[in-house]
Amino acid sequence: MRLVASSNSAPASVNRYLLPHEQDVVTIRRHPAVLIGPVSAVLAALIVAGILSNTAIANSTASLAIIWWLWLLMLVWFVWQVAEWSVDYFVITSARLLLTTGLITRQVNMMPLGKVTDMRFERTLLGRFLGYGTFVMESAGQDQALSKINFIPYPEQLYLEVVGLIFKE
Repeated sequence: MRLVASSNSAPASVNRYLLPHEQDVVTIRRHPAVLIGPVSAVLAALIVAGILSNTAIANSTASLAIIWWLWLLMLVWFVWQVAEWSVDYFVITSARLLLTTGLITRQVNMMPLGKVTDMRFERTLLGRFLGYGTFVMESAGQDQALSKINFIPYPEQLYLEVVGLIFKE
């Protein structure tokens, strides 16, 4: 029984890394909770910029300009984080697990399903509340590029999907 629908419409940025004999089982983005830190940083910077703008520190237009230019740089950094999140994918195929990351410098981490000897998922209290988890995979005593994947949405369903692929009947 499939609990997670197959996307079958993986973006071209992911399809180029699939082998001809592989079938895309699930392609998902990381959970949007990965952006909690950047959102918090931008909002905190906005509050600090607003407070500094109304204090004696910002009595000149030059200091006001510096304060708001710094906040604008923080906003640009936030937009960059969102853009990177939008192109990062976790892919489960019939033969392996892939994690593609990076907007300019593309990084593709993969682990063959046959090499996975131990797999578990973890959920923090915040992860349970927001609906994400962490996959931790081990492989025959070797360090793998894909040993820990954070902010996975629907971790229970994806765990069952991966285990079903590893332990075919």
